[in-house]
Amino acid sequence: MKARYKRLAMVAAALALLALATGLVLNAFRTNLVFFFTPSQVAAQEAPLDKAFRIGGLVEEGSLRREPDGLTVRFNVTDTAKTIPVVYRGILPDLFREGKGVVTQGRLREDGVFVATEVLAKHDENYMPPEAAHALEQASKAQRTVVEGAQ
Repeated sequence: MKARYKRLAMVAAALALLALATGLVLNAFRTNLVFFFTPSQVAAQEAPLDKAFRIGGLVEEGSLRREPDGLTVRFNVTDTAKTIPVVYRGILPDLFREGKGVVTQGRLREDGVFVATEVLAKHDENYMPPEAAHALEQASKAQRTVVEGAQ
């Protein structure tokens, strides 16, 4: 085989390997991508029923209920405009409290209950996940607009 054809074969093999690696990276990225939705967006049916995603907001006061098994917890996540019921089986973070910020990851059931696989709580008084803070701000603006329009 001529040296020219060997170089051409090497370049073609390198390009094929690069394409394969790119495909594998993009596939891994697509399968691990998790979107964030607010309770208002979930209530408006903007969130997928068949894929995992995150919701964030505040744990509604008075909504925390523990099941007799000791691991299952039910609570509501709100953005002050809409509320989504959440069920989680596991140990909650130490900083998880009613009235505090939370981001949960899981799937939405057809009955509207969010089944969480992971619960993240804020770590101090000044921190809230940017997505949750933005969602609360937008919901507050929308609620003020509705109240002002009713007057």
